[in-house]
Amino acid sequence: MLLKQLPQAVQQIRCISSATTAVTRLHRSVYCRLYPTVVVQPDGSTINIRYHEPRKIIKLPLDLSTLTDAERRARLEARKPRKKVRIMEEVEDNFNAKKYMKYIKKK
Repeated sequence: MLLKQLPQAVQQIRCISSATTAVTRLHRSVYCRLYPTVVVQPDGSTINIRYHEPRKIIKLPLDLSTLTDAERRARLEARKPRKKVRIMEEVEDNFNAKKYMKYIKKK
């Protein structure tokens, strides 16, 4: 009831202007235009296409069944997290401060 009595300028609750921005991508089911996109095939070759969503690059998955056993094992090992190697070096400490006391001037 109250909104019907107010003028049109006062009824506007959300201020839409050119300064309004979106933090994430626009959530549309259908995009109006096609966007230039790079498709990377499993062998590393690239193709420039027009895609319906705004993306820069699309990487196609590699079929592991077509690889040899050695290549498959190497790819699966590369997926696993690497263990951190700790190098513990023992430094031989034979420093003797009394040897250098003669160079220190006493005031």
